[in-house]
Amino acid sequence: MRENGSDDRRLAVVVAKPRTQQVIDALDAEGVYDADRSVRSWDDDAVAVPVTAPPESVEVREIVQQVGEPRLRTLEDHLRQRGWTDEELAAAPGSWAVVGSIVLVDVGDSPRPEEVGQALLALHGEADTVLARGGISGAHREPDVRVLAGEGDTETVHTEHGTQYGLDLAEVMLSPGNKAERARMGEAVEAGERVLDMFAGIGYFTLPMARAGADVTAVERNPTAFRYLVENVMRNGVDGRVQPYRADCRDVVPGFAEEARADRVMMGYYDAYEYLDSALDALKPGGVVHMHEATPEALVFDRPIERLEAAAADAGRSVAVLDTRRVKGYSEGVAHVVVDARVE
Repeated sequence: MRENGSDDRRLAVVVAKPRTQQVIDALDAEGVYDADRSVRSWDDDAVAVPVTAPPESVEVREIVQQVGEPRLRTLEDHLRQRGWTDEELAAAPGSWAVVGSIVLVDVGDSPRPEEVGQALLALHGEADTVLARGGISGAHREPDVRVLAGEGDTETVHTEHGTQYGLDLAEVMLSPGNKAERARMGEAVEAGERVLDMFAGIGYFTLPMARAGADVTAVERNPTAFRYLVENVMRNGVDGRVQPYRADCRDVVPGFAEEARADRVMMGYYDAYEYLDSALDALKPGGVVHMHEATPEALVFDRPIERLEAAAADAGRSVAVLDTRRVKGYSEGVAHVVVDARVE
């Protein structure tokens, strides 16, 4: 698009930083997102997203003229611009995740990690902090992260399929690889279902299910995760459909089951099989259980199904497997899997 005879000025729309990815997706769907130019900072809380024409269906703050700079499309492009050699680029990260306003990356053996951080900030104009992620440790699965670049704020709000997750990535985890599974649970439930989420975290599965109309009892024992769970319930406007408990799920099940047993039990924890007796106590005949597990490749899907069938047999119940899914890799030779089953 040209103005005043110049071919180096282009349009951009100004939007709040937290809306960046949502707006890009909407602009792309409308066919006006300009992928050949970079998203650029506009002010402290907004970015300018390049477009080829004014959008008709996307709400924006304003439409502005912006000097058109060709996009450096990849991390490799940005690192080459910084003088990285082919040998150094071979050790650069091959993947990362954008969570709200934060980029999470495993730098591995990459040289000059701080330059990787700066390059990722340049690549993702909506982000203001880059964190290097290490391992997960402790009973509450607390992440190990360090600031590589940017403002250093580890607290953010991440949006997926309309669900908002507030969290502090230095204290609680959100796995980008579970995105499809979180969305799927919002599609699996029906309005009015009674659901027990035994390991709710910050609301990973609770929030999509509640937004779909389910009544969810959400149990989380980590005090930090529980605080974000309560905040996220309010943030998403589902406080009328979520009953949160900061407790061990085993302690909640007796009272829950006495009131009414669940149509569905969510077990989003890698060692969920250890809690199958409580899950089955909470689940009504004909109800559905979703059991997650970290399973060695050689035992996918046999081990989780065998564990579920054994627990059901101990309770005098029967199991019909409805579905099995690989969610993502957990570690080398180990897969994160889910088994959906109806228990009579």
